Amino acid sequence: MSDARADGLRLAIFTDTYPPQVNGVARTLARLAQAIEQRGGAVRIVTIADPGASSDAAPDTAPDSAPDSAPDSQVERWPSIPFWAYPQLRIAAPSRQRALDLIDQWKPNLVHVATEFGVGLAGLFAAEEAGVPVVTSYHTHFKAYLEFYNLSALGPVAWPYLRWFHNRGRRTFAPSGIVARELEQMGFENMRVWSRGVDGSRFSPSFRSEAMRAHLGVTRPDQVVVSYVGRLAREKDLIVLMRAMHAMRERAGDRAGDRVVFAIVGDGPAEAECRAAAPAGTVFTGKLTGRELAAAYASADIFAFPSITETFGNVVLEAMASGLAVVAPDIGATTEYATPETAVQFRAKDAESFAGQLLRLVDDAALRARIAASGLAFARATTWDSIFDRLVRDYRDVVASAQAPLPRSATKR
Repeated sequence: MSDARADGLRLAIFTDTYPPQVNGVARTLARLAQAIEQRGGAVRIVTIADPGASSDAAPDTAPDSAPDSAPDSQVERWPSIPFWAYPQLRIAAPSRQRALDLIDQWKPNLVHVATEFGVGLAGLFAAEEAGVPVVTSYHTHFKAYLEFYNLSALGPVAWPYLRWFHNRGRRTFAPSGIVARELEQMGFENMRVWSRGVDGSRFSPSFRSEAMRAHLGVTRPDQVVVSYVGRLAREKDLIVLMRAMHAMRERAGDRAGDRVVFAIVGDGPAEAECRAAAPAGTVFTGKLTGRELAAAYASADIFAFPSITETFGNVVLEAMASGLAVVAPDIGATTEYATPETAVQFRAKDAESFAGQLLRLVDDAALRARIAASGLAFARATTWDSIFDRLVRDYRDVVASAQAPLPRSATKR
């Protein structure tokens, strides 16, 4: 039960991603809107219209759980176009006047800007002009993305802009302490951690299903399902996972081929590449939502997560809550909670190390059960209520101090 009220808070969220788009940022922001209203506050969301986003994202809830998206009356959507560097993402023109009109009419006392371009940039400019305090949040691990796509040469341009953008606000929220510390080292100020939680009513071992196991390719009770859930995109290091799956088969021979089932849950721009690189017999389910998604998590045995480009990694926490033994990299934001106590770590980007750790869990049922139990205990203690209580307290502090002058450094930006 929440102990942090948001009475009197009028929060405007400006973001270039929101449901029905399906990604961790969109869903987290939808939860934020829900949490503020449940605590007595009011919310408006300004975001993009995405004609390609599937409206079936809304059922991604367990029965009796709250909806993932605010009612249409609370959401203003601006026309958008594909982002040239990543066509699966969309951005809108940064209309300062349109953002100002919303602020003038609805009169928020706090603006939260969640994206650095398009809608987010318009929200930042408009809030400053209207004199409304602003906080920002950092969701994309730009450093890791630039390195992954061999675009590090853009860093001298990108980082001054990102630093300028986020330092305009009174707080910048990062999803993990690891990312917050990286940003502080790069000159970002007023950092706070806004972590992530997991809903135990949505993700739980209780959703394990023999029917779903059969759908994932299981034909015998002794088979072990190694799964991945998430977007199929190059920056998720999925080729490392595919190589590890092949290495498992090569190192274990018939033993792995007979006992291990590989399942990939999700869709995305790299799906064709992943299908071509995966071992024969790998099951690709496509995107799943709601109870099907919960069952797909819980009906596996081991969760294989290769990515080091995360700012948090929501799916790892969801896998823990579903009772899976997690194998995750030894660097990156996931190490904050996928520790040697709650997960098995492999050397990042090393397919042989990945394969070896996965095989350890395949062969050792007792170790698999111990890691799964530790992860489940951690996930059950990491509730969204506690996460949002801390965020609401930060919000209240910002609103209460809104009349105070910004630090001298901020006036020189």
